[in-house]
Amino acid sequence: MQSFSQSRMIAVGVAVAASMTVGIGGTVLADVSSDVLKAMSAPQAVDTRIGTLEFNKGVPTDKTAQTVFDTVDFTRALNAYNNSFRGASALAIKKGMESVGAGSGDVIIFSDLMDSTSLFLTANADTVYYMAYIDLSDGPVVIDQPTDGLGTLNDMWFQWVIDIGKPGPDRGLGGKYLIVGPDYDGPLPEGGYFVAHAKTNTVLYALRAFIANGDDPKPAVDNVKQNLKIYAYKPGSFGTSIAEALEGKVRLAGEPQIPEMKFIEGSGLSFNTIPPSDYGFFELLNENVQNESATSYDVELAGQLAAIGIVHGKPFEPDERMKQILSDAAQTGQAFGRALQWQFAQKQPDWAYYEGSSWGNMLFQGGAFFETPPPKFEDGIFKPFPPTGARTLDSRTAFYYAYTLDSPGMIMRIPEVGSQYLMGFVDADGNPYDGSKTYKVTLPKGIPAAAFWSFTLYDNQTRSMLQTPQKYPRAGSQSYPSPAAVASEDGSTTVYFSPEQPDGVERGNWIQSDPDKGWFTILRLYSPLPGFFDKSWRPTEIELVQ
Repeated sequence: MQSFSQSRMIAVGVAVAASMTVGIGGTVLADVSSDVLKAMSAPQAVDTRIGTLEFNKGVPTDKTAQTVFDTVDFTRALNAYNNSFRGASALAIKKGMESVGAGSGDVIIFSDLMDSTSLFLTANADTVYYMAYIDLSDGPVVIDQPTDGLGTLNDMWFQWVIDIGKPGPDRGLGGKYLIVGPDYDGPLPEGGYFVAHAKTNTVLYALRAFIANGDDPKPAVDNVKQNLKIYAYKPGSFGTSIAEALEGKVRLAGEPQIPEMKFIEGSGLSFNTIPPSDYGFFELLNENVQNESATSYDVELAGQLAAIGIVHGKPFEPDERMKQILSDAAQTGQAFGRALQWQFAQKQPDWAYYEGSSWGNMLFQGGAFFETPPPKFEDGIFKPFPPTGARTLDSRTAFYYAYTLDSPGMIMRIPEVGSQYLMGFVDADGNPYDGSKTYKVTLPKGIPAAAFWSFTLYDNQTRSMLQTPQKYPRAGSQSYPSPAAVASEDGSTTVYFSPEQPDGVERGNWIQSDPDKGWFTILRLYSPLPGFFDKSWRPTEIELVQ
């Protein structure tokens, strides 16, 4: 079967052949048909999506040229917003940490869990978060990782560096990680470390620890505070044998002095980690570009940024025309990020996890790297899909607009490892959730979570935990920080979402909404079981009660 382009080329060839004439000396001359000329020429005027474009013998009028320049600049700015929200978001997290007094290697820990006081994109109120940013510009840094962690290390473009804890090479047993920056060319140890190389001079360390028996975070907090160490690597120390030093490539050194760790209590702190969606977004993005090397992100994205005036090593000085274009692009990009959440069925129906359902997850489209779906896991082994060779741009844009940090551990299809997520943005009738109304959802018997499960409510505007008198807008199987949900006699569990606790509903089965705000939710399944992956278990849609 011929493609459209092949058919058109054949038609053009026929038209040319049909109009061939023989000139002086037998030279073959081709009279190109009028249809061919029309297809390649600029008309005197043409109506398009961006207005009427006018040409004088093929030359754009000054007005048309300016219209086209403005459109292309806007398109490039919009692409830059969508494709680099991750970079601005990563820097916003770092700046948020700095705003509460954290320096490189200082750890913010949420001993009483994260609540709705701070602005974090879709964080949870079920696990003990501990996080830091780490500066690698002076050389590699060692992380002495405690046991029982679960998390990852990302660079300042949310490019994955390495998983740490249960999904990482230490498998939750703890160990030494050596993080190497892009400019380091010195000696590295022979062994004793899990070595990871980052493309940026700053990395984000974000870990979670589970609550003991689902009701007491203190053991997890104590484990982190007593055993987590972050310090500069000393070449020639632990990991370097005397035999290697005899080769003259590295000088033997004693063990590094490990400074006292600084822990900052995050529970109850009010600070922001989310980038703006106005002109300030591009200022933040430029700051990230200037902070990191020109090769820390791919050349295609670098070209998009350069096209709107953001270039490493050069001042970002847009004129008033360009500032307005950038502002418009940020607002349009924000609308696109939101539309991909609430109206994903119109743009990406395959994101629905179950057929005919509003429960979705964009990560299954292209996996953690937004290119190929995550491999299947059958008979104890992974069965990868062939690479697609194409970036799943919408899933990447949707993910980073409302979520942070990336890891293969977030989307792997392996029972009892990691966690899985189902996002709910609209009710059973396809309508966004209204904080003044009452809704319910039922989880059938046999919830596929070996560790625990939970719902969390988020504010539509901030994509952070919804702020209500509840403080912890969650419900789940754990009894901390709010009572555990109670199952019905048939083993199913029903959770309600409403401004006031419904009559006859247990406290643990209710999450408070705000009558003046919209919300969305995420169902989290920690250590998911096969019933989730084979879809034999399925929650109901969230239904409007009144």
